Amino acid sequence: MSNVRKFIRPGNTDLRKLVNGLTRIVQDEMKQDPINSEYIFCNRDRKLIKAVYWDYTGFWLCQKRLEKEKYPWPLKKEEARELNIEELKMLLSGIDFFKTHKILCYRKVPQMNNSSKNVKKQINLS
Repeated sequence: MSNVRKFIRPGNTDLRKLVNGLTRIVQDEMKQDPINSEYIFCNRDRKLIKAVYWDYTGFWLCQKRLEKEKYPWPLKKEEARELNIEELKMLLSGIDFFKTHKILCYRKVPQMNNSSKNVKKQINLS
């Protein structure tokens, strides 16, 4: 399963659903094909996750429940993305990589405004 693309569904999912219900969410709401990737869902209290995966003979349904703590989980669609294997391991370990710093790309060096120049001068005087 490590070579398979992994996607998470942001927000809460009713995890009373089994394979058929979760694959309908993948098709109808996520607009993706459940055959091509692994899809991971989380319940409202963020203590239970389920993953659905197709292995060419049938669907796997995996579940993990935390006894303490909660999973870090994106609530907004914009926060969700495809996960690599390292991010999946972090997620399962409880590391919240969803709130990491965004990568900044500049075409040129940003100019400092006057307030930041004054702060720099004050620091040099001390």
